[in-house]
Amino acid sequence: MTSEKLLESLRFRYATKQFDATKKIQQAEWEALEHSLVLTPSSFGLQPWKFLVIDSPELRADLRAKSWGQSQITDASHLVVFTTRTDMDEDHIGRFFTALSEHQGRSPESLAGYRKVVSGFAAGMSQEARHAWNIRQTYIALGQFMTSAAVLGIDTCPLEGLEPAGYDEVLGLAGSGYATTMACAAGYRSADDNYASVPKSRFPLAEVIEHR
Repeated sequence: MTSEKLLESLRFRYATKQFDATKKIQQAEWEALEHSLVLTPSSFGLQPWKFLVIDSPELRADLRAKSWGQSQITDASHLVVFTTRTDMDEDHIGRFFTALSEHQGRSPESLAGYRKVVSGFAAGMSQEARHAWNIRQTYIALGQFMTSAAVLGIDTCPLEGLEPAGYDEVLGLAGSGYATTMACAAGYRSADDNYASVPKSRFPLAEVIEHR
């Protein structure tokens, strides 16, 4: 990909207000977008999230009622609910280090120092602070997902205009260790979406980027 093609993709992206409900993302492209979520970077590599792809039309309708009636919830080809771990406990940290040991072919003993650092960092915060820290990581995943979609010519709309507690109820997240942070609809813009032709408004590069 050239630098100009990258910028073209980013200019193509906008928060799609109306999706064409008749157009569906091809399976290969959707699988690539799912992998883009899995490959998202996170602090210490802890991946404090779970991404729920809502295939059920009934669930989508229930979630739309918890999203101020926004049509993107039901009309987009795909809907992802980004959920975040409500804590960062030793069980999750342990699972991460077990996976790290297996994937990198390293002994648990060689990772003991790193694990001590991670556990100490997490233990130094309150549960509320750990949840907030996890939420910040989840926003990285949202950005990666939308950028990856734009590169593939797929439209997205990030959705914070929803009732997180209502989503948790509809999706049965009570007691799961995860809670809703945001959602993102993905698909193809409707020809009736006037926002598609509205120019982006951004501050000048020289104002927001400073070299020192």
